Amino acid sequence: MTFSDAVYLAMGIGALAAAVVPRLVFERPLSLPMVFLASGALTALLPLPVSRVDPVRDGLWVEHATELCVIVSLMGAGLALNRPFGLRRWAGPWRLLGISLPLTIAGTAALGVALGWTLASALLLAAVLAPTDPVLAAEVRVGKPADAESDDDEVRFSLTAEAGLNDGLAFPFVLAALALAGASGTNGVTGWIGRWLLVDVLARIAIGVVIGIVIGRLLGLMFFRARASALRLSEHMEGFVALAATFLAYGAAELLHGYGFLAVFVSACTIRAAERSHGYHKVLHEFTEQIERLLTVFLLFLLGRYLVEYGLHSLSRQGALLALGLVVAVRPAAGWIGQLRLSTSRRERLVTAVFGIRGIGSLYYLAYALGHSEHFNGQADELWAAVAFTILVSVLVHGTAATPAIRHLDRLRHSPHPPP
Repeated sequence: MTFSDAVYLAMGIGALAAAVVPRLVFERPLSLPMVFLASGALTALLPLPVSRVDPVRDGLWVEHATELCVIVSLMGAGLALNRPFGLRRWAGPWRLLGISLPLTIAGTAALGVALGWTLASALLLAAVLAPTDPVLAAEVRVGKPADAESDDDEVRFSLTAEAGLNDGLAFPFVLAALALAGASGTNGVTGWIGRWLLVDVLARIAIGVVIGIVIGRLLGLMFFRARASALRLSEHMEGFVALAATFLAYGAAELLHGYGFLAVFVSACTIRAAERSHGYHKVLHEFTEQIERLLTVFLLFLLGRYLVEYGLHSLSRQGALLALGLVVAVRPAAGWIGQLRLSTSRRERLVTAVFGIRGIGSLYYLAYALGHSEHFNGQADELWAAVAFTILVSVLVHGTAATPAIRHLDRLRHSPHPPP
């Protein structure tokens, strides 16, 4: 048997498992990420003729593989949201983005400095680990497009919208860490702040949002209102068009130096708004969900192998404490503060605060940072180990608790006398 034969066999097993495992773990204190992380770890312990996984050496393909997974997931997340855009309707996500995200970054960076990391390294880890993940959050995100706005409960809606938007909004802080690491002297340390605020924060966010709106509106008009029947793709139910929308929004935003992650999610929301109750959204969403699941299985399998082969050996005490501190204390506290005075129950606010799942987006951000700066090369192994371990902790903690917590909230929500 050749190596390629083994690869085909492994791909077949993985694709079949990607279809079967979600149904096996449904409504159980178990998740698909837990299963495939464990599978990857198990193969690393067996004497199999499989190449070792080293994200430091293979950083370029890791960056692009995780990038693809995240943008496909963002398209699916945007299409799934049933609630129309609005300041009051989206009050939960706005608070998580405007208050909880900066607090999470500040708290994680402060913890990193206290544990002995340099300020630049601590800020990089904080920015990389701050965004909640749209890929691994299947148990706590909106499931699929529905006809009624009320079909999105507040917890699922807030976590899905937060995950869709904060992947783009965390990017400026990654760039800030790179700028800080490259600065020298007092003028160098403070000189980049003005350009960072003007270009990396304001301009690039605005470009991403505008591109997302423009692409989404154009595609929405084409899908649902084009005069030519061949262009009204909603009548033909072609699901793979979701990839076209994803790549158009992402590519256009990146070419214009905007945030592509933000553009993809905004374009998905705009397409959904073009004809909110049309069944075509379910077709597009199901296609993106299937592609996302295949990519997720592949990446989690490799992450499990990496943790056994390199990650846990390279993990420092500081990295382990940072991971535990973020998942157990920093994110829950920041999430709770961000929701103060929000008109939801205490239990809903608690679940939303706690379930800030870390995942594939963090892998992309770190691969991007290390690929675009040489200042962290000496810490690459330690940084990768800390991020991978954080994802492992998040997958285990959130994967075990998500289903019971969400089922408990659903029961309370349908109770004739729900608690405050």
